[in-house]
Amino acid sequence: MVSAETARNIVGVIGNVISFGLFLSPCPTFYEIIKNKSVQEFKEDPYLATALNCMFWILYGMPFVHPDSTLVITINSIGFVLELIYLSIFFAYAPNKGKKKVILCLLVEIIFTAAVATGILLGLKTFSKRSLAFGIICDIFNIIMYASPLTVMKKVITTKSVKYMPLPLSLASFLNACIWTAYALIKFDIYILISNGLGSLFGAAQLILFACYFRSTPAEVDAEDVKKSSRTEIQFSGSNIV
Repeated sequence: MVSAETARNIVGVIGNVISFGLFLSPCPTFYEIIKNKSVQEFKEDPYLATALNCMFWILYGMPFVHPDSTLVITINSIGFVLELIYLSIFFAYAPNKGKKKVILCLLVEIIFTAAVATGILLGLKTFSKRSLAFGIICDIFNIIMYASPLTVMKKVITTKSVKYMPLPLSLASFLNACIWTAYALIKFDIYILISNGLGSLFGAAQLILFACYFRSTPAEVDAEDVKKSSRTEIQFSGSNIV
């Protein structure tokens, strides 16, 4: 019989694979940036937000904060490196104003994360209190990230068309949230459970909307509209991790 710890590790590895795929989803965006040697209308904000989110989840998974969370550390470390790569590409092809924003925001994020981490680690001496502090911060960021497609869902209802909500990305986000919810339930982790439980609900709502409005979507879809909507979804998809 498979032990709870083994089952948790298997689920965590599956979660890492799905999350890795979501972290890679912006690759077409950056291929286009490199190809055109311009950031065009793409924004750096989602990648800055995801980098900050990853930093806090890495801290949450540390042995001196929340022991036995190695798989949380691994995927968010990979995600953080990928976000830095994306931001480096954005920096290379952005105008001077964009370059300054990337550098300034990254510095602010690093200083903010270091200050919060130092305050929590020095001020709180037990695992439970440190987990509570970091867990609340991580949940706030994750819930914001999971809720980001709500604007797209509103557009689907308004237009009665799913052309603004790509199914593969919505399905992957839903599966990612479900896997991490299961991971949190096997060895109960309230902080991973809260954000990913809500993420599962948001993801299910997207899939239900897709089922409701798929048939009413016009057969002829404006290619540029689809391209822009995919960009919006892809820019936020890498944020929905853990």
